[in-house]
Amino acid sequence: MSFNRHDITRNECMLVGGQARCGYDWWWHSFTGHNEVTGEEKAFFIEFFLCNPALSKDAPVLGQLPENKLHGVKPSYLMVKAGAWGKDARQLHRFFSWKEIQVKWNAPYNIVAKDCYVDEEQTYGQVAVSEEDSKSHSEYMCQAGEMSWNLKMDKQVAFNVGYGASRLFRSLQAFEMFWHAEGMKTAFSGEVIWNGERYIVDPLTSYGYADKNWGKNFTSPWVWLSSNNLVSNITQKQLKDSVFDIGGGRPKIGPVALKRKLLSAFWYEGKTYEFNFSKFWTFTRTSFECKETDTQIIWHVEQKTWRNKMVTDITCEKEDMLLVNYEAPNGEKRHNRLWNGGNGKGTVRLYRDNKLVDEILAYNVGCEYGEYD
Repeated sequence: MSFNRHDITRNECMLVGGQARCGYDWWWHSFTGHNEVTGEEKAFFIEFFLCNPALSKDAPVLGQLPENKLHGVKPSYLMVKAGAWGKDARQLHRFFSWKEIQVKWNAPYNIVAKDCYVDEEQTYGQVAVSEEDSKSHSEYMCQAGEMSWNLKMDKQVAFNVGYGASRLFRSLQAFEMFWHAEGMKTAFSGEVIWNGERYIVDPLTSYGYADKNWGKNFTSPWVWLSSNNLVSNITQKQLKDSVFDIGGGRPKIGPVALKRKLLSAFWYEGKTYEFNFSKFWTFTRTSFECKETDTQIIWHVEQKTWRNKMVTDITCEKEDMLLVNYEAPNGEKRHNRLWNGGNGKGTVRLYRDNKLVDEILAYNVGCEYGEYD
């Protein structure tokens, strides 16, 4: 069965049961726009991050506030995270209490928070953080700047990871971190205003991505790679119906941590290549290495099944990346070097039955890597 199966029930808000008191749920969107004056390309991201609804107060509860850290107070809020990658990479955070927002829990989901909104087909909003607030409020975990957006989304290809995010496993809340990519290839259209400059987002050059994660804590190592701006190095042709997505690190089922594992899928011009350890009959084997140099983050991933092989080599310049910030639902912030970017590039080599299918040049790669002790 193909991994390209849309299932918007996996995009429902999952913060019920135990995860209502210690859980997070986020919807991530990343894409590329072009400056309406200069034509400069710029990669952006928008995320709606929900945390601990059962612990809500009249105001957002920020776990990194010094007095909350001192007394072990868990966070509770909606955080709207927005920002851009590149030479002026930064992340901007806006917090709302649960009493200020509306969440449609069943599919199709939506979230309303004053002038910020997201659902399966559109998102709009604004975030502004002053230099003074950024410097004097470390609990905001962000930099200064302004961003507003108004975007439509067409989620064209899905990565349905299968059993790990099935209704049974979701109800058991068995995994520490769940993943579903309803739009691993998403066409965005609309506009972004970034620090006073307008960027046009065109569906043909947005190279967009949309997924969600939810659970009780974050994996370490934390790995993500994805792109749909792909060119065959054999034919030199743009691959217009292709996208790959790699994610994971070290899954935990209850207290048991599995060995380093990644889930991945490549939709190659309508053909499927999947490397998914939960589908044990495919005998998926994975090895990967991520490393940091003075100037770059580098990923090397090799995955095999009985018939297929995928070798991925991606680099991203650190000057174009962010150290992206999250706090876990228990109030801890253990990931303090979580590198996050949208301008990665590299190659993916696909094999079937030990024969090279294609060597693909990948651009505008969404990428992430971080580990903690």
